[in-house]
Amino acid sequence: MKLPEEGMLLRIFVGENDLFQDKTLYEHIVLKARELNMAGATVLKGIMGFGAHSRMHTAKLLRLSEDLPVVIEIVDSEEKINQFLPILDVVNEGLVTLEKVRVIKYRPH
Repeated sequence: MKLPEEGMLLRIFVGENDLFQDKTLYEHIVLKARELNMAGATVLKGIMGFGAHSRMHTAKLLRLSEDLPVVIEIVDSEEKINQFLPILDVVNEGLVTLEKVRVIKYRPH
């Protein structure tokens, strides 16, 4: 798969315990991206953060936190990202951002 030099970065901020049907929300989103042959997706787990409700989520040693922040990043062409956006209607609480990116290198096997 070849990506154009100008691409889009889609970021989805959710909680690690957010669910959709029988899966975690981040897993559902990544599996959908794979099913639709997106260039790739990465899930990043945060160690601290807060969202719209200003409730702090943290992974301190003395306190086991649940629902840590999770960011899903997907980079692909603008056309493919725009086709993917309706799938994100499953995000009930969270933040979705888009930005233009310059793809320097993408080398699948």
